[in-house]
Amino acid sequence: MFDLAAARAAITAHGPIARVVIAAVAGSSPREVGASMLVWPAGQSGTIGGGALEYQAAARARDMLAKGQSQTLTREALGPSLGQCCGGTVTLLTELFDTNTLPNTEVFARATDASPMPLAISRLLASARNQGRPPASGLTQGWMVEPIAKPTRPLWVWGAGHVGRALVQTLAPLPDFAITWVDVHADRFPPDSPEGVTMLPATDPAQVLKHAPENAEHLILTYSHTLDLALCHAALSHGFGACGLIGSKTKWARFRNRLATLGHAPTTIARITCPIGDPALGKHPQAIAIGVAGQLLLPHRIGLRQETAI
Repeated sequence: MFDLAAARAAITAHGPIARVVIAAVAGSSPREVGASMLVWPAGQSGTIGGGALEYQAAARARDMLAKGQSQTLTREALGPSLGQCCGGTVTLLTELFDTNTLPNTEVFARATDASPMPLAISRLLASARNQGRPPASGLTQGWMVEPIAKPTRPLWVWGAGHVGRALVQTLAPLPDFAITWVDVHADRFPPDSPEGVTMLPATDPAQVLKHAPENAEHLILTYSHTLDLALCHAALSHGFGACGLIGSKTKWARFRNRLATLGHAPTTIARITCPIGDPALGKHPQAIAIGVAGQLLLPHRIGLRQETAI
């Protein structure tokens, strides 16, 4: 997918950029079709993988920026030409963008040669409009098609302490998450919060939770057990897609009893996952963040149960 927010942020920070996207793959490849990176004269972000492939692609992108060349399509044999062990062939589309040339449609379709739009692309775009489902990224009959990336998973992170900061830094680059970050005061958030994260200071976070989408996923890790409990109570009362609470088995046992006293049934309380993360990774905030991120990215999301306290 075309990450429009990332491209816009890079242009704001660095001026015109080159975007390199994997348009097609034959055989083994370090990344999939649609994987992309952004390149500017003094840096880059994202990755198409492959070491030598990426190094050569970045150099070509910077040369295009210097020359003002708007687009190029190249085919790379990873084994013979680049000495990579993947052995497949990758087709790369490199394009220059500025604020005036970024796409403004939900599906970005453009020619890589002078050919008019083929019927297959017209049908694909019509199907995407009529059915509301984005097409897969890829090159068809000389035309590259990419849906514009849109976050599909609202994620609310409660607490901007060490673990909250590590989690947000880890998860923010993933385009599927729309992150809302809540704490009791604005000065609890770091000054360098990731692009696209909504920071929401609230004196009573539990009252804010009722405004979250009912399919939102929640990670509760505030500085206060009292606040954690209030948020768990609010989440169970409001409804959620998934909910995880940082803590130990002892903390969770106490919370289960208190939530039952507040009127929640055991089967409802059991929808909250506690502890979260992978205790085998350790208790460092980044290690906790890695474990939680792994759970979020699994098909069953944060439904994994851990037997060791975080």
